Amino acid sequence: MNSTLFIIGVIGNIISVLVFVSPIPTFWRIVRSRSTEDFEAAPYVLTLLNTLLWLYYGLTKPDGLLIATVNGFGAVMETIYIVLFLVYAADHAKRVKTAKLVAALDIGFFGAVFAATTFFIGGLDMKIVVIGLICACLSVFMYGSPLAAVRRVIASRSVEYMPFFLSFFLFLNGGVWATYAILDRDVFLGVPNGIGCFLGGIQLVIYAVYRNSKVGCQSQGTHEASYDASTSLLSSYAGRHGQNDVSTHV
Repeated sequence: MNSTLFIIGVIGNIISVLVFVSPIPTFWRIVRSRSTEDFEAAPYVLTLLNTLLWLYYGLTKPDGLLIATVNGFGAVMETIYIVLFLVYAADHAKRVKTAKLVAALDIGFFGAVFAATTFFIGGLDMKIVVIGLICACLSVFMYGSPLAAVRRVIASRSVEYMPFFLSFFLFLNGGVWATYAILDRDVFLGVPNGIGCFLGGIQLVIYAVYRNSKVGCQSQGTHEASYDASTSLLSSYAGRHGQNDVSTHV
């Protein structure tokens, strides 16, 4: 691994770690109130699946150390979040729903991918291709999930439900890892992060267009508290509005 690639990978790790720890204010609130309130577990369950798959990809691919390390950290953080979600679930039904999601996706789906690529696919190159395709498809889906907020912004002419830091870090994270992928000639890493950078850029443009709109200014005072909470990058926004946590870190 050349020095330029290593430096960009380290920068990508730092940005991704910031995104991974962004739900901490949300879960501190959950612990203090001893309830998940209206927050949804699905974003964290999906993010755990994403990090597990990219961790597996990084461990399988030669010179994939920087991909593996950041997603290993992410998998640990998302596991902690999900455990807290199970402990402090607002009701039994939500706890059961969360447990079923974890069993189906994080255990079932990831286990199936691991078993299939370990026992039924021969050759390292083919294994990397299969794992990379699965990772890329899931990452594209997660990068695209905030676009639902774009429609709402255009319809309401208010950026209340599209926090700036969400779009900014999607753009920055995607751009850094896309650059890393280009230098490393990794199409599976490059395509989803290139798309993520592009979609993040679109959201920044939309934010710039509507941030000073009259509707947005009128609602700013009313919703100041909820907006400030949502600037914890990803988690509060995702949990409150039912969007997927777009922590597509790598």
